[in-house]
Amino acid sequence: MQDPGVGTQLREAPIIVITHEDPIGRGPSNYMIHAALSAGQDGWREQLWTRRLTEDTFEVACLPFFTYGICYRDIVTIDSNHLVNKVLRKSGHRTLRVALVADHASRDHVHERLHGKAVAAGLPHEWLRGTYLAVNLPPGTDEAPFVETLEPLAQTGALYWEIDS
Repeated sequence: MQDPGVGTQLREAPIIVITHEDPIGRGPSNYMIHAALSAGQDGWREQLWTRRLTEDTFEVACLPFFTYGICYRDIVTIDSNHLVNKVLRKSGHRTLRVALVADHASRDHVHERLHGKAVAAGLPHEWLRGTYLAVNLPPGTDEAPFVETLEPLAQTGALYWEIDS
């Protein structure tokens, strides 16, 4: 039996980075870091906009779409590869995440309804490709009005939602 490594070329998986087009904390001196989205070698990462506080300490300046346990204004540290390696301090902010079902018949209507809800509530939010929504819930924010809108839509199969802190 031949060794599986013999005669084959080893290739690294490409790194796939999810980016933020319009982060809520965009500023003139933002610094980009990455958060690994999966263990192993498949290379999925989310680019996080931050404000540099020290050489390896940063304040998150965006709403993570897929990175769990990190929210707006949390303080994080990075490793030598600019990957988040630790959350030093939680800000108290939470992230309401919504994933619209792309092929749902009322997707565009649901998008407009949720966008209007976030604007009317004065809640900073970010969209990714018109399908993923992240809404900032500052400390003390009551999410009930948003949940009342989301729950019936989730029951019809139009979206999935969660709140991360």
